[in-house]
Amino acid sequence: MNTAEIGGDNQPVQPHGTKRLYLEDDRCFEAEAKVIAVLENSIAFDQTCFYPGGGGQPPDDGSVKLQSGEVLEIVSAYSDADDIIWHLSKSQPPSGIVGLPAKLMLNRQRRLVLMRYHTVLHVLNTVALRDYDGWITGVQIGADYSRIDFKIEGFSSAMCSELEQKVNAVLNENHAVKSYFIHEEEFRTRDDLLRTLEVKPPVSHGRVRVVEIEGFDAQACGGTHVSNTAEVGTFSVFRTENKGKINKRLYVRLAEGSDK
Repeated sequence: MNTAEIGGDNQPVQPHGTKRLYLEDDRCFEAEAKVIAVLENSIAFDQTCFYPGGGGQPPDDGSVKLQSGEVLEIVSAYSDADDIIWHLSKSQPPSGIVGLPAKLMLNRQRRLVLMRYHTVLHVLNTVALRDYDGWITGVQIGADYSRIDFKIEGFSSAMCSELEQKVNAVLNENHAVKSYFIHEEEFRTRDDLLRTLEVKPPVSHGRVRVVEIEGFDAQACGGTHVSNTAEVGTFSVFRTENKGKINKRLYVRLAEGSDK
């Protein structure tokens, strides 16, 4: 990895992984951090609340306030092979900021909507697998709507209506949502934590993160979620497509819910 700035004593700054605050607190929307590297228009910090994308959830956007008071618009974030999260700035960051403090601020409303969608997709994929043997083959989460693909036999409009009813029933039960880590060795013995046939959840430092909807479901996931299913809102499927003989794509939308 090449860094574009020099740290103290003219030594290159070599970051060793970004602390991901969202893994500890889904509602971490702001954070104090230290700049550890700059590469063209991208900035790395020692820790961040920005989600870098993955598992169908897009990266966060927002802003960074530098020590000088200058505010940079962050349009995206991504993680590299060294587990560094880079924050892509719309404009060129000023020189001389490595080692200095900064304040990171998410686009809060957008993140909250993505959290609601990610949570409802957990409910949907669990109902689909439990009741219809449907396995996820693809997912894309958005702020206006989301889509999810299932390998599922005998899909019909009646099944679609049943899915809607069953998902909304779970949401209305006000299940608490929490996350925790388990060791990789335990994860390898827990097929119940999987929802995809091919893509496996990431293992980080020998651990796998589990998101649990208490009293309903637990599955491996590194994304962000609401703290209670009551925050999600009303779920509906507004369009379906055939993506192969037994591969179905569902376009889903949420109404109401809590974006606070």
